[in-house]
Amino acid sequence: MESIVKRDGRVVPFDPQRISRAIGKAFESQGIVDPDAAEALAERVVRVAEDRLDEIPTVEEIQDIVEEVLIDAGYAQVAKAYILYRQRRGEIRGAKKYIGVADDLKLSVNAIEVLRGRYLRRDVAGNVIETPGEMFARVARVVSTAEKRFGGDKGAVEKSFLHAMKDLLFLPNSPTLMNAGLPLGQLSACFVLPVEDSISGIFNALKWMALVHQSGGGTGFGFSRLRPKGDAVASTGGVASGPVSFMRIFDAATDVIKQGGRRRGANMAILRADHPDILEFIAAKEQPGHLENFNLSVAASDHFMKIAREGGNLDLVNPRSGEIAKSIEASELLRLIATSAWRGGDPGLIFIDRINATHPIPGTIEATNPCGEQPLLSHESCNLGSINLSRVVKGGGVDWDLLAGIVRLGVRFLDDVIEVNRFPLPQIRKATLRSRKIGLGVMGFAEMLIMLGISYASKDALKAAEDVMGFINGTAREESERLGLERGSFPAFEESSYARAAAMRNATVTTVAPTGTISIIAGTSSGIEPLFAISFVRHVLGGARLIEGNHLFEEEARRRGIYGQDLMAEVARRGTLREIRGIPKDMLDLFITALEIDPEQHVKVQAAFQRHTDNAVSKTVNLPNSASAGDVLRIYDLAYRLGCKGVTVYRYGSRGQVLYLGDGEGEECRCCNG
Repeated sequence: MESIVKRDGRVVPFDPQRISRAIGKAFESQGIVDPDAAEALAERVVRVAEDRLDEIPTVEEIQDIVEEVLIDAGYAQVAKAYILYRQRRGEIRGAKKYIGVADDLKLSVNAIEVLRGRYLRRDVAGNVIETPGEMFARVARVVSTAEKRFGGDKGAVEKSFLHAMKDLLFLPNSPTLMNAGLPLGQLSACFVLPVEDSISGIFNALKWMALVHQSGGGTGFGFSRLRPKGDAVASTGGVASGPVSFMRIFDAATDVIKQGGRRRGANMAILRADHPDILEFIAAKEQPGHLENFNLSVAASDHFMKIAREGGNLDLVNPRSGEIAKSIEASELLRLIATSAWRGGDPGLIFIDRINATHPIPGTIEATNPCGEQPLLSHESCNLGSINLSRVVKGGGVDWDLLAGIVRLGVRFLDDVIEVNRFPLPQIRKATLRSRKIGLGVMGFAEMLIMLGISYASKDALKAAEDVMGFINGTAREESERLGLERGSFPAFEESSYARAAAMRNATVTTVAPTGTISIIAGTSSGIEPLFAISFVRHVLGGARLIEGNHLFEEEARRRGIYGQDLMAEVARRGTLREIRGIPKDMLDLFITALEIDPEQHVKVQAAFQRHTDNAVSKTVNLPNSASAGDVLRIYDLAYRLGCKGVTVYRYGSRGQVLYLGDGEGEECRCCNG
């Protein structure tokens, strides 16, 4: 038997190893590890097919014979598992057909739904005309053209890029997937735009924001230069309306600009804690419907954090005149920030002095991208990409050689992106090329821990975080140095903290992003977050509601013989394993979810990653609905003491959200990298 007819009608070479692998997986689902038996049964399937079928067999005919052979050999339970798997795959194929996407990579239904909505090319009538594999091929082809500028082997590099993406080992940020090879050609996720204290400066920033959003990027703004509400405006004899009033204009503009026709705009607004309008800023999102396209963060200086903890007043300074407008008790201000965050998640805290102290090139950072993980100078952009940690676990341990190869490839990929990028503004091009910042990060950390048998709530999880991110950061810097010797260092190198090194291609190399929708495409947990739930509802662009269940739990439940439809229905109803009878304790520990983890552990994981990350780390500290504002204050203090560059808390149910347990309602993901 040399050929087989696929479901789409294609005739391809017959590979008996596919049968033995499928039987082996069915064995494993029942806790049986017997590769010899799987091999022998596969050979029996081939003999039956050759005796019974005169014409080239179809996939369905071969699968029918597999079921028959398993039952005849006395493996009734294995046959049942195979039949259930086959049925499920059929349902998945049906769902993908309904969605209208030809899936050539066997991705999840949720991944296909996201790709259809945002990423795959369409014709003028709006019909999808690209498969996921073709999308990755488009991206690899375009990004690898940069190799020609440096005498590299474009063909070999293109194959490496394509292999990494198709195997879901590495994925770049969303604009790269969306726009590579298309007319926009804008591939960066993160931008910071300056807001000057003048009408022309403010509305220049508004215009720039519109262009960036149209191209698929997210924007961050520091509004701290704007004069406070009620301050004099000499040119008109009137009074200023203050930063918050102008933020509303930016918010309204964002609302009507759908990024590239596929993504809603995402913004970050940052105001210094010592700005006279800080109280209005803190409360700006507490009224429903206000500033819905913004995340807010307070820029907290070391001085502010010190006197908030030890006692003292903070002077609020008019940025126009430098005069003290008034003073406020620092601890009370921090309490007000915590209370507002307790109510609805905003504002977060950005430890601005720490960010600037670790920044490698001259210039003062005032703002970050929308999720806070990428501090940038005015007009800078950054290209992000993430390694799928769940794919580097082999044989119960991390395959460090595989990980090293992906890191080196990721650094090269992101540096090539800078070369082929079409920047939306000349100022952005100039600032970006000066520093050539890239942000290589991770996703799938929670799944990596599960595969290693480590609970997210344990000290071992912190060690794993340090080990893996330390390895990634060190390897990424080595690769950037090698590329610097090969291609030349970033232009600001001689002014940077790297000036004594041999070379450095990129001023920064690592960032831990939230990985919003690219983690859905990769079929893994997002960023460094724990599992939100074993089963939950995710709301995405266009109102789609995606039901997600963790595949590792299903596999482990099958292996232990506790899998069943009743169990899965109960897990879907609750979202977690707590209070479900029959779940072994070690599984409860291994599949612990975000709201079951002590908030301090959330912060400790973030800090462990931050110690080995050039830029910053996106991480949500999840709090139960019963948490208090005092709990938020304690989180702030711990995050500052442990060296984080910022902190974001979210109390479950306090405001419309993206992820829900059970059948909750929510809103769509607006992560800049999602």
